Amino acid sequence: MQPDQRLSIAIDAMGGDHGPSVTVPAALSVLAENPNIQIILVGQQSLLSALIAKRVSEFGDRLRIQHAEQVVAMDERPQDAMRKKKDSSMRVALNLLESGDAMACVSAGNTGALMATARFVLRTITGIDRPAILSRIPTHHGYTHMLDLGANADCTPEHLFQFAVMGAVVATDPQHLPKPRVGLLNIGSEDIKGNELVQQAAKLLEQSTLNYIGFIEGNDIFSGNVDVVVTDGFTGNVALKTMEGVARMISGAMKREYTRNPLRRLGALVSMPVLKAIKKRFDPGQHNGASMVGLNGVVIKSHGSADAEAFANAIRVAIVEARQGVPSQVSQLLQEQGQ
Repeated sequence: MQPDQRLSIAIDAMGGDHGPSVTVPAALSVLAENPNIQIILVGQQSLLSALIAKRVSEFGDRLRIQHAEQVVAMDERPQDAMRKKKDSSMRVALNLLESGDAMACVSAGNTGALMATARFVLRTITGIDRPAILSRIPTHHGYTHMLDLGANADCTPEHLFQFAVMGAVVATDPQHLPKPRVGLLNIGSEDIKGNELVQQAAKLLEQSTLNYIGFIEGNDIFSGNVDVVVTDGFTGNVALKTMEGVARMISGAMKREYTRNPLRRLGALVSMPVLKAIKKRFDPGQHNGASMVGLNGVVIKSHGSADAEAFANAIRVAIVEARQGVPSQVSQLLQEQGQ
């Protein structure tokens, strides 16, 4: 897709912990900064119309509403959402993507329901058995792309190989990397380490044209020496939650130590520019927007608790992947691997 060509993004405006109070301002901010984007807000017409009433003239046909009466609850079972909520904002947004009326879909809704519904509506790319959840992880030098982060607890070597292909495609354009370095997460970097799953997956990757650099360990994720980290959804989700927990622990410890006495509070004031820069660098909201790769369409999952700025970042991820044509690029790279 040409950079100056208008693309349309379908937003599940009702999804997430905060619904339209977050999704609508986020959508408006992205529209304001990018004149080549159209936003389709999907949800309850009367509610959304009231929220955008003062901005309609500003954006014209670049902003429209697609009515959907139902809302998928954050704790709703995926099978119930698929069977009973066919007119939900989530389902209608995905239908717009499937029909070609939108080139990407962004939702902060129920992750399980979004994955199940997206897989039902869009199907997977030929050669991909299962979609995976991919997210950017900040490192010493930029980011690494890690998958799977929870969609597939049990995997085969073929699944891990497919994840590597998908991760390589997503990592190529944003970081301007012609051949992203792909690493397979293991309990050691030595060739003899690991279970049968990673051993067999390594053989498939070694035979591919991907830039496979071998096994990596957990501490390598943040090194900046790998661009794509591949693992199964069980391990990936545990690793992700561990990272989030450590980040909160360090943040809490720094706050306690800096406020322990007046002298340290003074030190905190002197260090404030550095502390703010560090906080921004590792703020999850700055990296919000996980890709559900492997589907016949660009689907981006936002954190359910995201604020407007974080949700806007998820929309920006959708724009990048839509312009990059991730699904077609994945299909092409798979064909090159003989899959």
